[in-house]
Amino acid sequence: MDTSAGVTQVARIYGQPLGDLPPDLYIPPDALEVFLDSFEGPLDLLLYLIRRANFDVLDIPMARLTEQYLHYVELMRARNLELAADYLLMAATLLQIKSRMLLPTPARAEAEEVADPRTELVKRLLEYERMKRGAQLLDERPWIGRDCEQVGIESLATPAARDPEVAITDLPVAWLRLAQRHRVRAHHRVFREQLSVREYMARILRCMADRDHVEFAELLGQTARRAELVVSYLAALELARERMIALAQREPLAPLYLRRTDASLDAQSD
Repeated sequence: MDTSAGVTQVARIYGQPLGDLPPDLYIPPDALEVFLDSFEGPLDLLLYLIRRANFDVLDIPMARLTEQYLHYVELMRARNLELAADYLLMAATLLQIKSRMLLPTPARAEAEEVADPRTELVKRLLEYERMKRGAQLLDERPWIGRDCEQVGIESLATPAARDPEVAITDLPVAWLRLAQRHRVRAHHRVFREQLSVREYMARILRCMADRDHVEFAELLGQTARRAELVVSYLAALELARERMIALAQREPLAPLYLRRTDASLDAQSD
């Protein structure tokens, strides 16, 4: 059954829709064909029946709705139309909901909240109605190839070259970018400094030639570099290992003192 343009079409004669049949018109058997192709499934048929009878979708009278639905299913069978399995499944669902609503409610369940058997069906109908309405809104929008054609314009003229516009505030930004790029690309030379531990050992012995003991920091002086500090400390450790000097501290973290030993005195006398 086609309901386009607000007219119920029960048949089509010579390509023209027919809404009402004349009472004195003789119709041979199977001359009219029922149009059910406008329904896209059992939910679409149910929604049509509900809207046509002005039923409240939240409070559906299942007896009347089931009767009308089964009437359409039987009509489809009578017209030898291919009946989809979805229509039969929906018919079984409607009969089940109708039978559950006819059953009496147990006394124990009256005090509790009993679930409405129509809840799931109402939820599916409302969701389907929203999707159908959305599809109709999309179909009403212009389609390329159906309502309009896509037109492209190609310009053969070469655009004129334009100089970039530079503001006074762009100059500091450009300078900062150049400075940052220069720092990233800056080169650093790394070289290896040759320092002899033996030379610093001799230097320490010369400094202690006329003194019995001396503070380690005094040997370095105020201008000692980090490399000289490391080599001097290694030289002092090497002299202590060879028993040329002795290392002493009064307490932990106190200044380090170097003291001459008898071996260093014998080496100087030789």
